[in-house]
Amino acid sequence: MLGTLHIVDVFAERRYAGNPLAVVTRADGLSSEQMQAIAAEINYSETTFVGATANADGSHPVRMFTPAREIAFAGHPILGTAWVIRHESPRPMASVTLDLKVGAVPVAFETAGDRETCWFTAPKVTLGPTCDREPIAAALGLSPEDIDPAGPVQQCGAGTSAMVVPLRSLAALRRCTLDLGVYQALAAQGFPPLVYAFCRETRDPRNQLSARFFFEAHGVREDPATGNGAAFLGAYLLRHGLLGTGDLSLRIEQGHEVRRPSLVQLRARRADDGPSIEVGGGVVPTARGELI
Repeated sequence: MLGTLHIVDVFAERRYAGNPLAVVTRADGLSSEQMQAIAAEINYSETTFVGATANADGSHPVRMFTPAREIAFAGHPILGTAWVIRHESPRPMASVTLDLKVGAVPVAFETAGDRETCWFTAPKVTLGPTCDREPIAAALGLSPEDIDPAGPVQQCGAGTSAMVVPLRSLAALRRCTLDLGVYQALAAQGFPPLVYAFCRETRDPRNQLSARFFFEAHGVREDPATGNGAAFLGAYLLRHGLLGTGDLSLRIEQGHEVRRPSLVQLRARRADDGPSIEVGGGVVPTARGELI
């Protein structure tokens, strides 16, 4: 056998919602080429591969692939992979640390009633260059007036990076989509073809923000729920004060446009050594089998 395959829905409150993730455990015998081929075959936004043996420090070696390439950091694969490791372990685990290309990422688990929430502590997020409203609006099929002037359009990153785009309304968020051809003008300036758009209007009054995330992987894809984008957003909001100057505890709705309603939770606070950002969500298992 080439490994055990687990399918889980992350940032989900029920099955077949949230962001689906494939996790392959006991993956030590797979080459990089095989991992990439399996990720392309499954064709989820990410597939992760976990070594059978933990490192000496207790962390678990994990590699992360989109259908097109290996990546260093993404949020829902962190939570889903840690959940699988914890629930497959023969001993109780209060937390799980993943050894990723971006470094060690700890995941904690909180239980309230019958609900379990997984939280990862984000690596340091870097806020990079900004761009004008006009070209990003054109690439998203919007007008410049749809961009919220309260904050800049800014590249943010931690291992991977994306453009954070504040929009004025839920209507604008619903209309937007990424046109890679139009985006080439921004790509030529070094901006990544990954866009995290958000607004302060929501469908559910219990939530504070709505978001969508577009990325390039053999064409444009939309992510149902985006943990690294939420981490970028936490650093962005702390820097620019769009929601005030205090600590943040937010519920972000996402995925409705792709019929995968998702709930991403975000906690962000200022600290002496830089922003402290945690991203959380529920994980629901849907399938398990063996690779052959």
